[in-house]
Amino acid sequence: MEYSYRIEKINRFPSPNPDIKLSIVTYRSQDLRVKGLLAEPKVEGPLPGVLYLRGGIKQVGKVRIARIVQFASQGFVVFAPFYRGNEGGEGKEDFCGEDRHDAYEGLKVLEELPSTDSASLHLFGFSRGGVMALFTAVYHSDLVKSIVVWGGVTDMKLTYEERTGLRKMLKRVVGGSVYKYPERYEERTPLSLVDEIVAPVLIIHGAYDKNVSIEHAYRLEKELIKHGKSYETWYFEDDHHFSPKKKRKVTHELLEWMKSH
Repeated sequence: MEYSYRIEKINRFPSPNPDIKLSIVTYRSQDLRVKGLLAEPKVEGPLPGVLYLRGGIKQVGKVRIARIVQFASQGFVVFAPFYRGNEGGEGKEDFCGEDRHDAYEGLKVLEELPSTDSASLHLFGFSRGGVMALFTAVYHSDLVKSIVVWGGVTDMKLTYEERTGLRKMLKRVVGGSVYKYPERYEERTPLSLVDEIVAPVLIIHGAYDKNVSIEHAYRLEKELIKHGKSYETWYFEDDHHFSPKKKRKVTHELLEWMKSH
């Protein structure tokens, strides 16, 4: 099959669900070939699309097949970039730096797929994926219909200050500490661009989140209010990871929220 310049290859991948077709997509981001997981329900399309932006870095927080299938089972085409340097992709992941382009191009991959309704594209960002989702919402403000940020990082400076266990990694990928290079952390913080977001935002966060404090959600909410943006907050008495039962319930509800937009 002929693909666009952006999409280089689509290879089928074993699916645990007979109603969901899985594939590994190789696509171009800047001058790199990166990869992601695509889930397509086996029903008549086109269907709304979700760009699923994972958290973590490298093997921590990697894309989980069961999670992507969970999203697709509710009637969405789902594309989850692995980010550069992962799962056989070229380049080096740099935690919301140049690898933001992997999300920008990932949304264009979704837009170009025949199974996707290009007029109904949505963003989901978990943890570090919150930063990726917010930057993508600005970069593709004409394409994005809704944004969900769950347990999302919104301020990279705050992450450095709060997560002492991540400082070594952050110094490595960013090139130094937040005290030495504050501007580099500011470049990875989307809060100053919230006025350019067009789509409605849903913020989901646990009040007792020890990985990404709820202060990240409050700072995003404050900017959304300041710029008169459409948003909702769903705050829970939970940590970063909800129980499996609650996670399924909230996921179902957030996908219904997306469908309403």
